[in-house]
Amino acid sequence: MTSRSVFGLVFLVCAALLGVAFYMEHIMGLEPCPLCWLQRFGFMGAGLVAFLGLLHGPAGVGVRIYGVLIAIASGLGLALAGRQLWLQNLPADQVPACGPSVDYMLEVLPFFDVLSTAIRGTGDCAEVVWRFLGLSIPGWTAIFFCLLTIVGLVLLFRGPGVKTGAL
Repeated sequence: MTSRSVFGLVFLVCAALLGVAFYMEHIMGLEPCPLCWLQRFGFMGAGLVAFLGLLHGPAGVGVRIYGVLIAIASGLGLALAGRQLWLQNLPADQVPACGPSVDYMLEVLPFFDVLSTAIRGTGDCAEVVWRFLGLSIPGWTAIFFCLLTIVGLVLLFRGPGVKTGAL
């Protein structure tokens, strides 16, 4: 598999996951919490880097650079999904209070206050509103962030050997 096809696959996976997120929000009516929004940005970041790698078609060190950027975006997303899973598994008496919507916070608070609140998570983030095969939404995003991080690390460590040939 060429590096370009790996970047294309990563981009398609990220686009599909974002499509599912928007479907869940707009069709199923599930309102995303602040940590959900940040996880979307993790998929957007990894997808954007992969799209640029697909267009650029780098060889050698370029593959490593794109690989480390994918790993960073995915690793940050994994940390956010882990934070939300931790919140979802807290005893009920330790769950933080619910907060205002992200839209409202962006209107009335400075950006870094919104970001800080989002990273800490709110009671909304601790609520499990959907499950598939026993995993909540952040459980599934954690799995995909793990896979994308692994792909990024493989590109990083095998980068110079990946020109336009097989991985």
